[in-house]
Amino acid sequence: MARIAIGGWQHETNTFATVKANFAAFEQADEWPGMNAGPKMVWAVKDVHLPIAGAIKALYEDQHEIVPLLWCSATPCSYVTEDAFARISQHLLGLLAAALPVDAVYLDLHGAMVCEHLQDGEGVFLSRVRNLVGSQIPVFVIVSLDLHANVTPLMVEKASVLDIYRTYPHIDMGATGYRTAKLLSHCIASPRPLYKAFRQIDFLIPLNTGCTLIEPCRSIYDRLPALITRQVPSLSFACGFHLSDIFDAGPAVVGYGLNRQQAVAAVMSLANLIEHKKPDFYEKIWPVNRAMAEAKRAFVQHGATIVMADTQDNPGGGGAGDTTGVLQAMIEYRLENALIGVINDAEVAAMAHAAGIGGKFSAQLGGKTGVPGHRPFQCECEVMNISDGRFTATGPMYKGANMALGPCAWLRISGVCVVVGSRAVQTADQGHFRHLGIEPAKMSYVALKSSVHFRNDYADLASKILIVSALGEVYADPSTLTYENIRPHMEITGMG
Repeated sequence: MARIAIGGWQHETNTFATVKANFAAFEQADEWPGMNAGPKMVWAVKDVHLPIAGAIKALYEDQHEIVPLLWCSATPCSYVTEDAFARISQHLLGLLAAALPVDAVYLDLHGAMVCEHLQDGEGVFLSRVRNLVGSQIPVFVIVSLDLHANVTPLMVEKASVLDIYRTYPHIDMGATGYRTAKLLSHCIASPRPLYKAFRQIDFLIPLNTGCTLIEPCRSIYDRLPALITRQVPSLSFACGFHLSDIFDAGPAVVGYGLNRQQAVAAVMSLANLIEHKKPDFYEKIWPVNRAMAEAKRAFVQHGATIVMADTQDNPGGGGAGDTTGVLQAMIEYRLENALIGVINDAEVAAMAHAAGIGGKFSAQLGGKTGVPGHRPFQCECEVMNISDGRFTATGPMYKGANMALGPCAWLRISGVCVVVGSRAVQTADQGHFRHLGIEPAKMSYVALKSSVHFRNDYADLASKILIVSALGEVYADPSTLTYENIRPHMEITGMG
C-alpha cells in the first residue's frame, strides 16, 4: 500500500474570448462541483463523471492510502487571472506540503490552461509540484488530461506519466482517471522505469472535427489501443485546443514504454496516421441563415428532429452563452415547434421568476457579456415554466453531475421555446430542458449551445445535425483567427 496525494484543477482557456476566470469562477458549482478541499473533496466528486472519481475508485481497489488535496474547475472562458492562479496553486501546494511524505501524486488537470501572466499554466504548476516532492527520489506524478490539452514539453518533462481521454464527447473521463490510477499502481510496484516519447503535430485541429464519433478521429482512436502493449503500457493522443493562442497549441502524441525505442515507435506510428488524415479534419459549417433553410428542408425530408449546434457560442469552449443570432434566425425563418437553449441571462431569468408562470413581459435578451458586435435582443416573453436550475444530469457526458445553473425559465418568444439560465453552461444534456418540462424528442428543431458534447445524448433523436456558425467567440474556423504566439511553422487550414 502506498500513500498517494490526489487533487485536480481544470480550466480550458479560450484566449480569444472576453470573460476571464477569476477565483470566484473556480469556487462556484456549475456543471461540476464547486471548490472542495480535504475529505470534503472526495464526497463532492463521488459518483460524478470526472477523472478524479475514477482515480479514487482505482486507488481504493488497490488499497492505497488516499490523501485528498483540492479539486476545482471553472467553465471554459478567457484567461485565468493571475490572482486566481496564485491563490489556487498556493492552496494546492500548501496542502501537498502538509501531506508529505507521499509515494505519488495523482492530478486531474485539463491541459489547456492559459493565464494572464503565463502561457503554460499546467506546465508551471507541475514544475512547482515536482520541485516540492523532489526529483531525486521515486515520487511519481501521474496526470490525466482532457482530449483538448495542448501538451507542452514542460508538462511531459515534469510529469511521470500523462494519460489523456480517448472520446469526444468526453464519455470516458471517469475511465481515464481509473486507467491512469491503475498505471500509477503499476509504476509503484514495478522496479523498471518508464521512458517517455513525445511528438507534436504541426497543424491545428478544429474543435468540431476532433469528435471521435465521426471521421477522421474515429479511426485514429480505434487504432490507438492496438499500439498499447506490455512494453508500451501508455499511449495518448491530444487533439489540442485551437482557441488557445500559445506557442505549443495543437495536437500531440505522448507515450511511455519499458523500452525507449518501442515507446518512440508507437508514438511515431500514431503520429504518422494522424498526419496522413490531415485533409479529413475540415468539415462543412453552415452560416446561420443557410442553416435555417437547410434545417427546414431536412425536416421536410426526414420528418424528425433537426439538431443545430450553435457552436460559436458554446460555453464549453469559452463562449458567453448569451448570443441570440440563432434564436433571431429561427424566428425570421418561422421554424415551428422549435427550441433553443440554454441562453445565459440572469437578468431575464429573474424577470421571468418575478412574472410567474403565465406571465408576460418585455425584455432585452442576451448580449450583456461584452461579445464584440452583439447587442441585446428586444423581445416579448411569455413564461411557460420556471425552476431553480438544479437537477441531476442523465446523459453520457454529464451523468451524475448535480447541475446548479441558478434561476432558469422556459419562455415562449415569437413562437420559439427558449430556455434561459443564470450561468453560462454547455447544453449537452437533455436534462437542461427536461427539468423544465420540455421533451426535446417532441420538438421539430432543437438548437443547442454546444459544439460536440451534445452528440451522445442527442444521437438517438436527431435525424440530422447541422453545425451552425452564428456570432460568438468559440471561433470554429482557425483560419479566421490572428495568432500571435503559436509556433511559426504551424499549418492553419480553413474550414469548408
